[in-house]
Amino acid sequence: MAASTDTDAARLRRARVAVAGCFFLNAVFYASLVPRLPEVKAQLGLSSTALGAALAALPLGALLAGLSSAAFIRRFGSGRVASYGLVALGVTVWTVSVAPNWLGLAAALLVIGALDAIVDVAQNAHGLRVQRLYQRSILNAFHGVWSIGAVAGGLLGSAAAGLGVPLGAHLAGTAVVFGAVALVISRAMLPGGDEPEPAAEDHPRERPRRRAAVPALAVLGVLAACGAFVEDAGASWSALYLRTELDAGAATAGLGFVALSVAMTVGRLTGDRVVDRFGRRRVARAGGALTAAGMGLALALPSVPTTLAGFALAGLGVATLIPAVYQAADELPGLPHGLGLAVINWLLRIGFLVSPPLIGALADATSLRIALLAVVLAGVGALVLGRSLPGRPSTDRSGG
Repeated sequence: MAASTDTDAARLRRARVAVAGCFFLNAVFYASLVPRLPEVKAQLGLSSTALGAALAALPLGALLAGLSSAAFIRRFGSGRVASYGLVALGVTVWTVSVAPNWLGLAAALLVIGALDAIVDVAQNAHGLRVQRLYQRSILNAFHGVWSIGAVAGGLLGSAAAGLGVPLGAHLAGTAVVFGAVALVISRAMLPGGDEPEPAAEDHPRERPRRRAAVPALAVLGVLAACGAFVEDAGASWSALYLRTELDAGAATAGLGFVALSVAMTVGRLTGDRVVDRFGRRRVARAGGALTAAGMGLALALPSVPTTLAGFALAGLGVATLIPAVYQAADELPGLPHGLGLAVINWLLRIGFLVSPPLIGALADATSLRIALLAVVLAGVGALVLGRSLPGRPSTDRSGG
């Protein structure tokens, strides 16, 4: 009995490492391409407008394919979808280097967006499966590993560009090396299906539960969008705000995004213990209050130090929000397994798609300082809607 228990514990530890590896690789593949996009633009002779239009295929692909991830997970299992999807993602990123024209580039980016969405849902589904067996929160750390992977991928791409490595060789090497890692990872995933469909799925008693899940998903989707607005504000607008509104230098202007990203990564790497101690609802609502207060103070007392502190507090505040929403969606009764995750991931990507033009339009109509009040409102939204989350991490659903 002891030997069996030790074997199960070792298998669970390997699965945890494997899921962390999935999150890392998912971030690395595209992040390594980002520093080389200027070369892609020059190679194809594209204007900035044409490149921007091609890049819009990324979220479009994610939106078109995102909801299909639930069907893939039920058919093949989240572990296989995540690991083999990463292999396909690496190969597709490489095809950017051989795109003959704008249409080829847009097509490659469309497929990259689709695969990224499917892998994202699958890796979160498998992470939640491992978490249920651990009977404590570990999902936030996986998202922290994703952030580390994004930094590593960016550094890899920058180093390859600086060393003059041809784009095709760089992306091919990334696809081969990290694709091989993904195949190794697939062997460490938990065996078997994720969760069997209930025998009474079509029973009349299940219908009210399915109907009740729809408004619950809508609330969770808005809650996830609040997190998306905060993250996008740091990525898209912090540097411009510091540069144009506060006269910060070029080097200093980039620190707003760094402050938010570092705080968010730290919050995710340490957030599991906090969630276990206080529960998802309290942590999400406290994080919303922290986001609103931090950015509110930064906008009320505009200066470089207060702005950097405000973005850092915002990043810390929303660090555990999206993982908490994913878990809540995965636990909604009355839905086919994986569908809640897929829908929330889809709605989250709509939030990332809507946020930049909305804040941009508000900035043009008023000022960027006024437009960034959207971050404060997002924090208030998390504070209010966070009550929809469970008070404690639920671990009673079996992992199948």
